[in-house]
Formats: sequence, structure tokens, C-alpha cells
Amino acid sequence: MQDVYLIILGILFILAITDLVVGVSNDAINFLNSAIGSKAVSLRSILIIASLGVAVGAIFSSGLMEVARKGIFLPQEFYFEEIMVIFMAVMITDVLLLDFFNSMGLPTSTTVSIMFELLGAAVSVALIKIFNTTNDISHLVNFINVEKASEVIFGILIAIVIAFITGAVVQYFSRLVFSFKYEKRLRFAGVIFGGVSLAAIFYFILIKGLNSMAFVSDHFVDDVNENRIQIIIFSLLGFTMLSKILISFFRVNILKIIVMVGTFALALAFAGNDLVNFIGVPIAAWQSYEIWSVSGVSASQLLMSDLAGSVPTPEIILIFAGGVMVLTLWFSGKARAVVDTGVKLSRQNEGAEPFGANYLSRTIVRYSIMFGAAVSDVLPQKVRKQINNQFETPKTKNQPREIAPPAFDLVRASVNLVVASILISMGTNWQLPLSTTYVTFMVAMGTSLADRAWNQESAVYRVAGVLNVIGGWFVTALVAFLGAAIFAAIIYYGGLIAIAVLVSITAFFIVKNTLSHAKKAKADKRQKRYKRTDIITINEITAESSVNISQVISGISKRYTKTVDNLGYHDLGKLKKNNKKVGELESEVDDLKGNIYYFIKSLDEDSIEASRFYIHLLDYLQEMVNSTRYITRNSFEHVNNNHKNLKFNQIRDLKKIDRKLQELFGEIKYTFDEHDFERLDNILAEKQQLLDMVSEMIEKQITRIRTSESSPKNTKLYFGFLLESKDLISSTLNLIQLFREFYVEAKSTL
Repeated sequence: MQDVYLIILGILFILAITDLVVGVSNDAINFLNSAIGSKAVSLRSILIIASLGVAVGAIFSSGLMEVARKGIFLPQEFYFEEIMVIFMAVMITDVLLLDFFNSMGLPTSTTVSIMFELLGAAVSVALIKIFNTTNDISHLVNFINVEKASEVIFGILIAIVIAFITGAVVQYFSRLVFSFKYEKRLRFAGVIFGGVSLAAIFYFILIKGLNSMAFVSDHFVDDVNENRIQIIIFSLLGFTMLSKILISFFRVNILKIIVMVGTFALALAFAGNDLVNFIGVPIAAWQSYEIWSVSGVSASQLLMSDLAGSVPTPEIILIFAGGVMVLTLWFSGKARAVVDTGVKLSRQNEGAEPFGANYLSRTIVRYSIMFGAAVSDVLPQKVRKQINNQFETPKTKNQPREIAPPAFDLVRASVNLVVASILISMGTNWQLPLSTTYVTFMVAMGTSLADRAWNQESAVYRVAGVLNVIGGWFVTALVAFLGAAIFAAIIYYGGLIAIAVLVSITAFFIVKNTLSHAKKAKADKRQKRYKRTDIITINEITAESSVNISQVISGISKRYTKTVDNLGYHDLGKLKKNNKKVGELESEVDDLKGNIYYFIKSLDEDSIEASRFYIHLLDYLQEMVNSTRYITRNSFEHVNNNHKNLKFNQIRDLKKIDRKLQELFGEIKYTFDEHDFERLDNILAEKQQLLDMVSEMIEKQITRIRTSESSPKNTKLYFGFLLESKDLISSTLNLIQLFREFYVEAKSTL
């Protein structure tokens, strides 16, 4: 029996390493968002600063994993074998849940997930015990720390609202003081702002960072709490003087200092406090095993009363955990995806929105605009004008297209870090349970709203994104509870076999999501479009148009061939997948059309006429994709409705057209990939031949109808396929003709 529990411990520690990776990937948004979004320093420097904070916080963490041992349930009410069931269910659920959110690029709370998983698994095992004995559900309160669970839920709701409102108010007044042209005002206002900000971050490190360190004595913590007013006053004076020296004598941008120190502080606190979320359960399981192994009592008879004590974690484990966390920061693509979500929702500039609008976001934005207009009407016109001047954004300086501008400036980045630090410090002082993820994210959303980053062009999408993220937080709690409860019941009755099956399923989904994320990241990188801030020349228009044409042609070519093949085999699953892939092509062209404003605005004076060319080019690409969509959708619906297969002769004719189209598309792709535009005349010369072939197929079908065709559904599908193929060919050749004319004209002007 002892060997069985050693195997379970081994599995738990493997899951702990995985949980460290997925947990850090999720919580990276807490301390990386502001620095990365503002580009205060290089990405390498940001990661170094964050890594130092994470390493120090993890290595010197107290390791008192009380949440896992007694924070949610009462261990003295459970036997050793039941405790191990709870811990295994929690770890499997946590890894699956956090990896799912990471793959979606959505931030969630590792604190909330671990607490609700512990609650769900403990409730499940407690109910099994009750049904096996008294059958009185009212005894459930004897197993669960109801007061702690209630505090968590209340703290989450309060923290979300307070963080958003506080972030918005502080950012609004900060912008009134600094405006977007803050450089000249830093010499005076920056001294006070720097003093307050650095003092707040310093106090945050004392309260939330150092308090979790193993080498910090209880006496020191008591001294800090008793003298907090004096600490705040002296740190304000000291850091204000330091800010004055740095600004006046060393010409230092104090905002960059605030962002770097704030990033370190949040990383330090994250590692020191949230490490319990990742390794607390396996450590508690290990400590449980040690208690049981020396007790001499069977696993089903030993109540875990001793688990309620405080036992420090060995330093070697903390060092190892810190190393894993640092490596994850540097190499996790999912961490970048989660951070990217927060940055996109709070960015000042326009661009592709990661979330679509919904009814609730439209309603909120509509009434917010009405409320804002009513408030604006109350203010005197002179006051409105002065406020608007403070929020007027400067023009973006020209820069290389490969370098994207900062998502927001250093003023907002500083406010994000300072407000989050103050709120988390206050929550710690008042012993309120809160999630650092929720606080930092909602502060960032509040500051972006106050900074007018959510204008009428983007507000409906940004609000929808925030609602999606918040909705995901509540889903986290619900899924964590139910998932852990279900897994605990399965493990309780299934034993080691159930554990093996569940761990195998977990490994499968981790690998699957990792490969899927890597594939998606690669596709996004390949298709990424930058909003142009530099001047576009004729040669660049030609080069960029060539890339767009080649990619869309390549996608259409694949979808057309697969539709013909899958229609011949009557393969519903592949037709459905193919139809979905065309939606990605539509999104790609929509993104290009969405950037027309920036394209035209960036044209140099000698290439204004190129805007007409680019607009018509995108229109032809849209027509080509629409024809392909019609073909794939109708083919899928035909098979999905269980209509008769197309006849052999019909499929054979479609394959003939497909072969000719593949030759055409292949030649076009080669032409634009290699920029061998002299071949365009040869491509256009084949125009009539291909159109005549399709017309011939139409005539043959008319003959079939009059002689042997007996299926009106087949006829509808076949004629639709041929006519849309004809439109596809015409749009393609019209696009080639348009590009040829533009190329010849552009060449003559060079």
C-alpha cells in the first residue's frame, strides 16, 4: 500500500511542475502588462526584472501552504486516503483548467481556481462519507471552512468593482495633470508623482512581498503594522527627494523607474504569495504522507488532524519552483498570449480587436455615451475645452513598419502599477481575500477607459472583451468546483486505475493544446498585418499587394480542391471543416479592408492614385472569397441534408475544372511570390479558354436534365458550383488585369 501512495506522490509532483508552467503563463499578465504595453524598456530588460522578482519571491517564500491544508476544508475530518483523493482531483482539475484559459489567451485567477477546486473536491468526498454513514447532508458544514469560502467569494466581487473604479478615477486626474505631452511636466509634477508612486510600491513590497518571506520574523511584521503611518510619511518624503534628485540632476525619466520598480514588486509578491497555488497541494500531500508513514495506522483509519499545523517547505523545492517559474516567463508562448489579451484591450491606438461585439456590450456603450453627453452638457464650454486639450493625443512619429508603437504611454503604465500595488496592500492589511490577477486586470481596464482609449470606434469591442474575461472568471469558479468534485468521486471509486486514466487524459489535452497554440501562433505571425505609421511607396504597395494576393489565392486553391474531392466522397465531416476554413479566409480579407484607412493615410504624395488600385484589389479578393464560400457552404449543406450524391460524370467534370484552376492558381502564386510580373500577360491569355470550359460544362448539364437527370437538388448544387466557379475565374482574372495595369503604370513613372 505504501508503494501505491509513493506513486501517487510522484504523479502529484509531476502535475505540480506542469501547474507551475500553466500557472505562471496565466499570472504573467499581473506584472508584465504595464511594462510590455508601454515599452518602458526593452522586452529583454522587462523579463530580466520580472525574473529577478519571481526568483526572489519564490526562493524566499515562507512555504506555509495553509490554504491547501486547512484554508478551505477541515483536515481533521478526513482520513489520509480521502485527503490524497482530494489533492489528486484538485491538481488534475487545476492543470486542465489553467491550460484551457491559457490556450484561449484569457487571464484568470490561480487563487480562485485552487480554492474552488479544494472546495469542490472536499465537498464531494464529504458527501460520499455522509451518504455512507448518517445520510444527513446538514453535517456537510462540519467538513468545510464555510467562513473562509464566503470571504473569498465576497472579496472577489468587491475587488473587481473597486479596482475598476479606482483605476479610472486615478488615471483621469493623472491625465488632467500630465496630459499626453507629459515630458515637460515631469520636471515639476513628476517629483510629487514619483515620490507618491515609489512610496506606494515600497510599502507594497513591505506588506505583500516581505511578509511572505521565510527570513522575515513575526516581530518585524508586527513592527511594520504598528508603525505603518510613520513608514508611509518617511517613505513619501524620502522618495520625493530621490525623485527630485533623479529628475533635476540626472535627467532620469521617473516614469520608467516607477514602471521597472513596480514590475519587480508585483513579480516578487506574485511568486511569494501565489506559489501556494501551484505547489501547495503536492507539498500538503507529501506532508500528509510523512504523517501517515510514521503513524502505524492504516490509510483508511488515520484522521489528518496534524495537517492543520504549520510546516515550512524545504528550500530546495522553493529554489526548483523558482527556476521553473523563471524559465516559463522566458519561453512560454501562452504567457505572451495572455499578456497580449490585456494589452490589446487597454491599448490607446486602433487595430484589430480580439473580441466581437455582443448585445450587452452594445447596450452598455450606448447608455454610457448618453450619460457622458449629459454630463458634458452640464460643464461650462471653457472647462470642457480645457479637459479635452489634456486628453488630446500627439501625432505618432514615423517609424519602421516592423516596430509597433507602444499600446499606451508611461503615465498610464505607472498608474496601473501604483494603483494595483496600493489596492493589494490595503486588501492585505484588512485581511481581505483578493486575486492579484483580478485587481491588476481591472485596474488596467479602468485606466484605459478613463484615458479615452475606448472611443466610439473601439468601445463596443473592448467592453465585450472585458465582459468575456469577467465571465471567464465566474466560469473558473464554477468549473473548478464541479470538475474537482467529479474527479474526486471518480478517483474515490476508481482508485489507481481512475488516476491513470485521468492523468493520461490530462497529458493528452496539454500536448494537444500546446501543439494547437503553436500552430495558431505560427499562422498569426505569418498573416500579421501592421498598422502603417511610415510612408508607403509604390514599390511597397506592389510588394504588399503581392503577398496578399498570393496568400488568398493559396487559401482559395486549397479550399476549392478539397471541396471537389470531399463532395465526390460525400464526406460530411471534411466538408464541414473545409467550410469553416473559408471563414478564416473571409476574416483575413476583412482585416485587410479594415486597414484601408491607415493604408490611404500613409500614402506618399506621389502615390495617392494607388488608393483606387488597392480598394479595387481588395474588392476582387472579397468577390473571390465570396464565390468560394458559396461553393463550400452549398456543398456542405447538400451532404448535410442527405441529398443524393453527384453523379460520376458530374464529379469528373468538376475535377477537370479543378485541375485547370490549380494550374492557373499555381502560376499566379508563383508569379507573385517571385515578383515575375512579366508572366501576367500569359496568365491573362488563358482567360477565355478556362471560361469556355465552364460554359461547356453548363451546356452538358442542360443536356443531362433533358435526357437523364432526375434530381433537382443535384442540379441546383451542380449549377451553383459551375456558376460560382465562373465568377471565381472572372474575379481572379479581373484582379490580374488590375494589377498588370497598375504595375505597368507604376513602372513607367519610376
